[in-house]
Amino acid sequence: MNMMKEPKRLFDFPYYQLENFPLEKMMTSRLNGEWTTISTVDFVKQMNLVSRGLISLGIAPGDRVALITHANRMEWDIMDNGIMQIGAIDVPIYPTMTEQDCEYIMNHAETRLCFVSNKELYDKISGIKSKIPSLLKIYTFERVEGAPHWSELFSVATTTDPSKVDELSRQVKEEDLATIIYTSGTTGLPKGVMLSHRNIASNAIDCEERLPHLVKGESRCLTFLPISHIYERMLHYLYIANGVHMYMSGMDSIKDDLAVAKPHMFTGVPRLFEKFYDGIYAKGMANTGIKKVLFKWAHDLALQWEPEGANGWWYEFKLGIARKLVFSKVKEALGLTEISGIASGSAALQVRLARFFNGASIWIKEGYGLTETSPVISVNTFRRPNMWRAGTVGKPIKNVEVKIAEDGEILCKGPNVMIGYYKDKEKTDEVLKDGWFHTGDIGQIEDGFLKITDRKKELFKTSGGKYVAPQVLENAMKESVYIEQIVVIGDGEKFPAALIVPEMVGLKVWAQKQGVDSSNIEAMLAHQKVQTLFDGEIERINVRFGNWEQVKAFRLLPRQLTIDAGEITPTLKLKRKKILENWKNLIDDIYRRND
Repeated sequence: MNMMKEPKRLFDFPYYQLENFPLEKMMTSRLNGEWTTISTVDFVKQMNLVSRGLISLGIAPGDRVALITHANRMEWDIMDNGIMQIGAIDVPIYPTMTEQDCEYIMNHAETRLCFVSNKELYDKISGIKSKIPSLLKIYTFERVEGAPHWSELFSVATTTDPSKVDELSRQVKEEDLATIIYTSGTTGLPKGVMLSHRNIASNAIDCEERLPHLVKGESRCLTFLPISHIYERMLHYLYIANGVHMYMSGMDSIKDDLAVAKPHMFTGVPRLFEKFYDGIYAKGMANTGIKKVLFKWAHDLALQWEPEGANGWWYEFKLGIARKLVFSKVKEALGLTEISGIASGSAALQVRLARFFNGASIWIKEGYGLTETSPVISVNTFRRPNMWRAGTVGKPIKNVEVKIAEDGEILCKGPNVMIGYYKDKEKTDEVLKDGWFHTGDIGQIEDGFLKITDRKKELFKTSGGKYVAPQVLENAMKESVYIEQIVVIGDGEKFPAALIVPEMVGLKVWAQKQGVDSSNIEAMLAHQKVQTLFDGEIERINVRFGNWEQVKAFRLLPRQLTIDAGEITPTLKLKRKKILENWKNLIDDIYRRND
């Protein structure tokens, strides 16, 4: 057998690891409350049993199989590779998607089988199964009474000769469709993004040079972002190719799992880092005496951080002391004593947070991409000089071209660009023109660094004819420790305004110190002292912007914007149309009161 130079198809990745870095501990995930580990050898054995089992059940090349899990777990990855190895196509679905969206996706993709993690998801899909004519059976990863268990595939695998898997595997080409990922979308029905083996495999290989320094065969990562999203999924192939031991978990247990895994690397989204920061700041400022003074000094010092010693030796000397006396304890509390790098994606990361964490030697770098680009287009890195810049998403990765259209839209070309939208030539033709993918994002390139300024479709115009970029305002406003979520509105109105979800924990502490009763949320939010606090926070940040784009009014919301209410997507992007509907009375109040 010839040694593989690099993986070309997605199911090549486990074989590549087996040849180059066979691990005793390839993946570790919490199953039935216990941490369970699988080796590379056993992973490959099980993915082959899955392939044989699927063939025995009548799954053929081109058939679609759905995968849904709450937390990341090794069974998902085994199924993923076992499905694609025989030329079938997997359809990952977010566990938080509504029954209506699940029904739409599974009918649109004509899925034949569905594998879910637990009883909750089994009941959810069972409830709509009668409305999905193509769906033959639902299996579970956990033991659920009355439900077929995924291990049944191993039992029926014996009726298929292993040579059949080899035969089908050889027929799969790089350019063949590997997966259909339905974007949750901020408007309308989910779109099925068709990604080939080459799309995702090339992205995984081309991103390797942007990773932090990892020791192949020895380094560890924690993976908790939903694997149904291409961001975390592509990284799984990248981790496998680099012999990284993967600890797998979910969003609900990050703190505990960081302490167990002590990762060298993980990926997250800005909201997570905002929560980390808020917790660190609140705890540090709760100290008294010299401890509080020392924390504030270290905190303010970190906020001035620049890469490659740009602030000079005296700054670096002071920062070294701050890291030893203050930030070493922060890292220990977070389970980040061995961290080499963290990647942030999915939304814009505040510059303040990037500086703070890097100043604290919790190395964080921001990247950019979309489902349609498999996903990474660009990412910052510390591995080479002049490859990290605050407020940007880094330089494009190798083999990917980026240019800015006349109207400011970011265009991308490369092997990572999708095949198209499933069963939707019209929408495909709208975004794919002459090989260039039109991202829908507005940006600019400075010294090779890409900077995102807004979503093209989210720009709005006030009644005075001035354009406003809401994401830029929202990202700036979230620098306030009292603002958890914010939506800037004002399309067709005289001025921009904002709906704000306060950071309730910090706000309640502040309110109690001010003598404001915090037992009734709505009464607290309406209190004049609280309103004055938010007035001041907004004015402090407003001064950075032109008069026409400043937030002139706001309302405080008594609850978070949620997926269940249709206000945010599973990747935490704002669904602006739905938010406008849900909070119409408050918005009407804003513009009536300020006429």
